[in-house]
Amino acid sequence: MAEHLLEVRGLTTEFETRDGILRAVDRVDLYLDPGEILGIVGESGSGKTMTVLSIMRLVPRPGRVVAGEVIYRGRDLVQVSEQEMREVRGAEIAMIFQDPMTSLNPVFRTGWQVGEPLRLHKGMGLRDSIGQAARMFRQVGIPEAERRTANYPHEFSGGMRQRAMIAMGLTTAPPLLIADEPTTALDVTIQAQILELLREIASQFGTAIILITHNLGVVAGMCDRLMVMYAGRVVEEGATEGVFARPKHPYTWSLLRSIPRLDADEREPLHPIEGMPPDLTNLPSGCAFHPRCPFRIQRCIDERPELVALVDGQRAACWVTQAGTDLELAATGDAWGGDG
Repeated sequence: MAEHLLEVRGLTTEFETRDGILRAVDRVDLYLDPGEILGIVGESGSGKTMTVLSIMRLVPRPGRVVAGEVIYRGRDLVQVSEQEMREVRGAEIAMIFQDPMTSLNPVFRTGWQVGEPLRLHKGMGLRDSIGQAARMFRQVGIPEAERRTANYPHEFSGGMRQRAMIAMGLTTAPPLLIADEPTTALDVTIQAQILELLREIASQFGTAIILITHNLGVVAGMCDRLMVMYAGRVVEEGATEGVFARPKHPYTWSLLRSIPRLDADEREPLHPIEGMPPDLTNLPSGCAFHPRCPFRIQRCIDERPELVALVDGQRAACWVTQAGTDLELAATGDAWGGDG
C-alpha cells in the first residue's frame, strides 16, 4: 500500500494556563492522500484550527506540541529543524488563514505579498512574481487584477482580502493546502466561485486539501472525507456521504439535526445542541460530550471511549454506537436510546 501524502499520529498540543494544563489537541490521528479533500468540522474551540497549526508548527506560545508525529512525504515535521520547516511552509504546505484582516501586512502592496512565496521558494524575480500574482488574482475573481496588485490591503474590501490570501496560498501550487474557513467573509456567489476553484485544483493538480469549516453544506458538496472534533478530540471520521447518511457519534448526529434542511417539513423546528462545550482545563469524566448527549449511558460517564473502526468503515468514539445502537432508531424510540 502506498504511503499517504500526510499522516498524523497521536498529535497532542497543550497550553499551560493559570487554571492548569489545557489540552487543545488530544491524540489526533488523520491521513490525507493526493487530490483528496478532508473536511474538519466542530464547534468553536473544538480544536480544528489548533490541529492544523500544530501540523504547520505555528502553535502560538505558550502552547507546544508535546507528543505525536506529523509524517509528510516520509519526514516527521515535528522533528525537523526550524529552517527545514520554513522551507516546507509555503512551498510544500500552504495555509489560508481565517482572518484576512490581520494576515496581510498593511505596509506592503498586495501583489508584492502574494508573489513573495514565488520569490522565496521558486527563485522568481520581482516583476515575474507580481505578474503571477495578477494571474492568481484573476483566477480567484479579483477584478482589474493588474491594477489591484499595486493596492495596499486597506484598499481592499474584507472579501477581496480573503481572496488575496487564497491567491497567495495557491501561487506555488503546493501539494497540500490547508484552508481555515476560507469563505467566511465572502458573499454566497464568491463563496461558490472559491469552492469551485479549490475543487478544480484538487482534481487537476492532485493537490490535497484540508478544509476547516462550520458550514456543513460546504462539507457535503466539497469533501471526500469528514472528521468531526469535540473538546480537542476526533469523535467521528469517515466518508462524507456515509457520515451524513448515518452518523455514528451523537455529537455528529446533533450537529446535523441543528441545521436547516431543504427536504424537511417547514413546520419542523430546528434542534439546537443543549448546553455548552466543556472547559478544556476541566473536562467531564468519560466521554467529554456526555453532559449534552441524549443517548448517554453510565459507561459514557465512567469511561472515555476510544476512536474505533465500525463495520461500515466509519470510525467513532462512542460506547452507544460501538454496542450496535442506531442513533436514528434510538431517537424515534424504535431502539434503546440511553438514559438522557
